Amino acid sequence: MNNDMQHGAGTLKLPSNVGTMHRITSNTWKMAFIFAFISLVIDGVDIMLLSFSLTSLKAEFGLSTFQAGMLGSSSLAGMALGGISGGWACDKYGRVKTIAWSVVFFSIMTCILGFTQSYEQFLILRFIGAFGLGSLYMACNTLMAEYVPTKYRTTVLGTLQTGQTVGYIVATLMAGAIIPDHGWRMLFYVTIIPAAFALFFMRFVPEPKSWQEAKIEQIKRRELGAETLQTDQTTVSQAPSESIYKRIFGHTNHRKMFLLWMSTAAFLQFGYYGVNNWMPTYLETELSMNFKAMTGYMVGAYTAMILGKILAGYAADKFGRRITFVFGTVATAAFLPIIIFYNTPSNIAYLLVTFGFLYGIPYGVNATYMAESFSTDVRGTAIGGAYNMGRLGAAIAPATIGFIAAGGSFTMAFIVMGAAYFIAGVIPGFFIRERQFDPQQATLSSDAEKEKLAAMDVNATESDAKEAKPATAK
Repeated sequence: MNNDMQHGAGTLKLPSNVGTMHRITSNTWKMAFIFAFISLVIDGVDIMLLSFSLTSLKAEFGLSTFQAGMLGSSSLAGMALGGISGGWACDKYGRVKTIAWSVVFFSIMTCILGFTQSYEQFLILRFIGAFGLGSLYMACNTLMAEYVPTKYRTTVLGTLQTGQTVGYIVATLMAGAIIPDHGWRMLFYVTIIPAAFALFFMRFVPEPKSWQEAKIEQIKRRELGAETLQTDQTTVSQAPSESIYKRIFGHTNHRKMFLLWMSTAAFLQFGYYGVNNWMPTYLETELSMNFKAMTGYMVGAYTAMILGKILAGYAADKFGRRITFVFGTVATAAFLPIIIFYNTPSNIAYLLVTFGFLYGIPYGVNATYMAESFSTDVRGTAIGGAYNMGRLGAAIAPATIGFIAAGGSFTMAFIVMGAAYFIAGVIPGFFIRERQFDPQQATLSSDAEKEKLAAMDVNATESDAKEAKPATAK
């Protein structure tokens, strides 16, 4: 279904999700928040199902520790490629559409994992299904960054991040209830349910106004650039619009921010997914916890993580994005060795809760911090590319941690993860300025592009006027 929009040069054909700004009210952002929050809950569930299934998968398929780690690495590699392509889809087709179809895709693919009969089948299907996971995180955060005003944007986005953590808790409870009695396959079968939710909810959330405005300007530029405008007796051919990647890498600041965020994301996710993938196994094997006790401890850590994300969002709005992000990463780096060297049966619960709180802080801030580093017309592609190229680097984390741990213990593995967190704090601390763009404004990559588009509109309008003006006698 297409919409028509009158323009100086004629009628523009708009996609069905463009030109729907009249549906946006002062409360629409709340509906968008619910949609994005539940989507991130589903995302969190899917991410953690593999972690809680690793011990069962190792037993069923006879896997080494390194092979088990490769399952996590294949997931991250798929998420990275999915996030890059999802960022492009986010800018081209819309934030809401990308979220909905990502949920549908990975829900179906995760369900199919329950039918696999070999390690190789599981590895390949997990890699493919993770494409949808990678798209979702970036699209949800971009959607909300463009709906929420600057003064409390990070508070809302920090709260949004708790959706993923709620998903971790749901997955933990599901694993504790299903795996001991019904096995790991049943855990994957139930993931088909969220697909219906995503398609239903997509109908009630319009795309953000800033994205629609930027999209309309891009369509104008493309259509005007493709036309041959007739002015008096001169034929003027307009140049086609630049590709989105040229707008990113041809823009000095965007290129710099892209590379810095890509590096930051690689180290942040190396630490984050290394912990996510191996902490349950560490508690089971090194600390000899039974499965149900381990899930109880993990619920406590994830509950603290929710609080950490919410308070980080509030602190980032009050004191700044950069200082909050750096504090969270450096504090997490410092605390990882404490868990290894100072845990006892009596204090492990307190250590995990404290770690969960600190662990959540960077993810309560980074979505807003990154979103405000790029203009609206390239935001989805730039964030998706930088964050997920960084995820490609982090894809080695589960296998690397598994390889190190196979040498004797998790001590060195946790120190390596702490070092990654520290570097993830140093890079933005020194090099990434906050609040560079306002996501609620339909800002283009450069002022020159805006002036070029305005000039094209003026030329088109003058041409129309000349064609419409009746001839006069000399």
